[in-house]
Amino acid sequence: MSEKINILMVDDQPGKLLTYETILSELGENLMKARSGMEALELLLKNDIALVLMDVSMPGMDGFETAQMIHEHPRFQNTPIVFISGVHVTDLDRLKGYQFGAVDYVSVPVVPELLRAKVKVFAELHRKTQQLEILNARVTTLQDEERRSIARELHDSVGQVLAAIGMNSAFVETEAHKLSQEAAKRVSENAALVAEASRQIRTISHLLHPPLLDEAGLASALHWYVEGFSERSKIDATLNIPQAFAGLTKEMELSIFRMVQECLTNIHRHAGSPTAAIRIMQDEACLKVEIEDTGKGIPPEKEAGLCSSAYAGVGLRGMRERLRRLGGTLQIQSNGTGTRVIAVLPVSRAAAGPSTLELPKVALT
Repeated sequence: MSEKINILMVDDQPGKLLTYETILSELGENLMKARSGMEALELLLKNDIALVLMDVSMPGMDGFETAQMIHEHPRFQNTPIVFISGVHVTDLDRLKGYQFGAVDYVSVPVVPELLRAKVKVFAELHRKTQQLEILNARVTTLQDEERRSIARELHDSVGQVLAAIGMNSAFVETEAHKLSQEAAKRVSENAALVAEASRQIRTISHLLHPPLLDEAGLASALHWYVEGFSERSKIDATLNIPQAFAGLTKEMELSIFRMVQECLTNIHRHAGSPTAAIRIMQDEACLKVEIEDTGKGIPPEKEAGLCSSAYAGVGLRGMRERLRRLGGTLQIQSNGTGTRVIAVLPVSRAAAGPSTLELPKVALT
């Protein structure tokens, strides 16, 4: 990957920014400058930043406060921050910096070769992360295509064969009076088994890739899925959703559907909840999805590590990655009386109309 990455330098003194720019220019990356914490946050929201170099002593919001705000945002929890300071250089200052999420703490005067080496390492790590994300995106796309292909084959091939067997069974049933009582019973049972197999094949095909998603849109597909989930799982699942959406691409609709599908599957398998609630709201800037249950929740020791590979299951990582590629975020809130998964996706202001649903505020207690 030869594309330049963005490195954000934050300092209220123009001279120091110029010094860092001179030191790092030979790396050939895109160097961005901010003279305050608020300006840094604005640049982060508008750009993909690989690394933040930040002064600690700044008027208004200092570097520690800025770092805290950056890492509290779901999109920037893993953004590496390197503090640079000529004033706050004690061990307690360094400890505070690491507590606010710093990956390194550099003292002034800066050794140019050392700073370049550190930044180069983070730049290469970011590039490798991008490569992995591209591969993950390709794998997800291939999985979706394979699901669609299998669903089509089940419907067009296996489904048609079962339909033909069903027709033959129906014909044999009309001649059942010529058979013995036991043989006639077996014929009737076979017809029922074929009908059940056809129903299950149709359900599996639609779960792999619901045709309603392509034919009638997200709202219809989710209504169909949630109703079927309630029937199969005996969990009282409710869906509160607008009848139409604006500004959603096919990829967004598929990502939202897969997220709801994954969350309801987890509720059925792990939560022990008698209910599940899905709420979706769209306004002029974003679409918000909430899936909430009243089950046993996630154990505290696992909740703290939900974003790490140790505890985040494949499904959760997949949901988070799908949303991240679309500029969205995923949050999980849990306690002993339930779990709530919240996804937010940005939508085009020009394409989205006014909200068609007011989302109630429900707090876990």
